[in-house]
Amino acid sequence: LSNVNANITHIKMKNKAVVSAALLAVAIVVLGFTLKAGIDNFTNRDRVVTVRGLCEKEVNANKVTWPVVTKEVGNDLPTIYAKIERSNSAILSYLKGNGISDGEISVNAPSVYDYAAERYGNQDVRYRYQVTNVVVVTSDKIDLVRSLIEKQSELLKQGIAVVAGDYQYQTTYEYTDLNSIKPEMIAEATANAREAADKFAADSHSRLGKIQTASQGQFSINDRDQYTPQIKTVRVVTSITYYLED
Repeated sequence: LSNVNANITHIKMKNKAVVSAALLAVAIVVLGFTLKAGIDNFTNRDRVVTVRGLCEKEVNANKVTWPVVTKEVGNDLPTIYAKIERSNSAILSYLKGNGISDGEISVNAPSVYDYAAERYGNQDVRYRYQVTNVVVVTSDKIDLVRSLIEKQSELLKQGIAVVAGDYQYQTTYEYTDLNSIKPEMIAEATANAREAADKFAADSHSRLGKIQTASQGQFSINDRDQYTPQIKTVRVVTSITYYLED
């Protein structure tokens, strides 16, 4: 009987040893796979591709600022101011008569230049004073304002010389509705970046993983060209870095 008990005990110990060995083997295999996955993941994290996506869109300006500039010269300021008042009256009549509202017009204070007060200037001048007067139109009626600019010769017929080409008083066009097109443009730029990344991955016999980093560049708004300042080009570039996987 004692021999039988001894055999049973020996068999149990042997079975435990086998089970322990099997569990150890399974653990080693699992650990091996885990380590391999970790190493592969670590290795893949070093394999990235950075691409840029561009989106450009042409838009029409929705705000125009038009300075209507006149200048008067003379030696008597009251006389000059009387001329300015007559000019302003004619300019306002021209603007309002052609669809520009009071809220779109502002009249700046006249700017006076006194040649006699210029220390280093030529004292032998015909006229002592030059007075610059500016009436500013700010409007969203782009086409209307452009037509008025083209027809301002009507003011010349009334003896009002509108000054053109002064760099201090340039007609400017703006696009102020950027927020309405931002989402669409960002989506398009991102899609273009993804397309470039997919092509790179295919050429390198890899596939794209998750995004590592992404950044959106600033939006820029510029004239399409020097001849059509009322047409703007809106541009944005996104930069995205993807992980590459086998």
